[in-house]
Amino acid sequence: MPSHLFADRPAPQPPAHDAVDALIHRARRLRGDVDAVGRNTAVADEDDPQARWQRALCDLAVQHLDNLDQHLGQLKAGLPAQRPAVRDDHAAEDGPAAGSTPHRVGSAEWNLLTDEVSWSDELYEIFGRPPGSPPLSLDDLPSVLLPGDQPKLTSMVTGCLVDGQPMDGEFRIVLPDSQVRTLHMTGEPVLDSEGCTAAMWAVLRDVGELRRSEETVDRNRDSTRREEHVGGAESRTVVAQETAVPSWRGSLRLPRQRVGALDIAAHHLPSVDGSLTGGDWYDAMELPDGRTLLAVGDLTGHGLPATSALAMVLGALRGMAVAGIEPGALMGHLDHLLETSMRPALGSALCCRVDTATGMLSWAQAGHPAPLLFRDGTGRRLPPPDGVLLGAASQVAYEQDEVRLLPGDVLMLHTDGLTRRGDRGAGPERLLALAPLFARARDAQECVRGVAEEFGGAERLDDACVLVARIGA
Repeated sequence: MPSHLFADRPAPQPPAHDAVDALIHRARRLRGDVDAVGRNTAVADEDDPQARWQRALCDLAVQHLDNLDQHLGQLKAGLPAQRPAVRDDHAAEDGPAAGSTPHRVGSAEWNLLTDEVSWSDELYEIFGRPPGSPPLSLDDLPSVLLPGDQPKLTSMVTGCLVDGQPMDGEFRIVLPDSQVRTLHMTGEPVLDSEGCTAAMWAVLRDVGELRRSEETVDRNRDSTRREEHVGGAESRTVVAQETAVPSWRGSLRLPRQRVGALDIAAHHLPSVDGSLTGGDWYDAMELPDGRTLLAVGDLTGHGLPATSALAMVLGALRGMAVAGIEPGALMGHLDHLLETSMRPALGSALCCRVDTATGMLSWAQAGHPAPLLFRDGTGRRLPPPDGVLLGAASQVAYEQDEVRLLPGDVLMLHTDGLTRRGDRGAGPERLLALAPLFARARDAQECVRGVAEEFGGAERLDDACVLVARIGA
């Protein structure tokens, strides 16, 4: 507000105390309500970004209401020269609300005719200067600003004094104790009767805590948006992976129910962090020649890139198997596919072809755990033929091996997430110890259920797949 000493218009009269008292009461009551909402929100989960954002908004609202309370208190007190030296008891009761911060608003006036400078008591507190010390002139004021903000203040003051423009801007000052404080300054020129600038008045407000609260709100809002974006992406990834990987989890009996037909079941065991959708996969299908394809594998990576590569591998695997390509040659083609794709990847895989008419199992592997064969209550690991990781080398030959299966045999294929000791997984010997359970099981689904019950609670750092095929009698 322009000083009544230099303005060419009369100074406005302060509002009635009763009206300001009512506003102060309402502001403090509202502050208490907002603070209560913030405390209730604080009970929520600290890791919930939505709750953090809500608490930050409540804190920011409380900051604004604290400022409003101080502004109304100064409005009630009037100009510094009009304030009584000793406040009565009623005025003391109308002091700052409980929990409010020190004064953040002060005023100043620079008289260009007499070089007099007038600062309010609050402004001394804002600048960290002792009361009664000489106030800063317009020439000295830039010296307490950070060097990068000095041109901004100079431009504001010049525009006000020379062009008669109002001031409105922020800058940072350095206090005597080296702390930095952010101030917002508004002001106008005071004109004499001839329209010339006679003085300049300004209101300065400490907005440091307010800006920090606003930054907290922005950070928590951005964090909430990122969480929602990541959550949506993970949801889409899971849908994409479920589209690529067979959705069946229970027993799968192949269409031709003949003697020696396979009973198949599979299951996916997620990692301890279920949000990381990995590249573990499995597949089973009956081929045109009557044989059956069984396969499991693991591609490097997580999320959409791994799911995209997984869809490509499964499509190629099925296409080559239907075309009659044997497991060893099939692995060589998959290796070439991953090595030459637009997004090269590494992966392990195990491909089996079962001829239930003869009981012959033909299989090949690419850096993958070998199948486990359970017969007559005991289990053993099949000796693996040579094979390196898919995508690791060019023009690699993959060996193929054959094993004759008998009625009642149980064949288990799995990814290494199930047996990795560092992930508190099963360990090969613990898997082989399932032989008695498999001997008692009525079907493949019961075998898979036993694996899930035994190892599903382990805190694996990686997900895992298990596929069980039981040779019919």
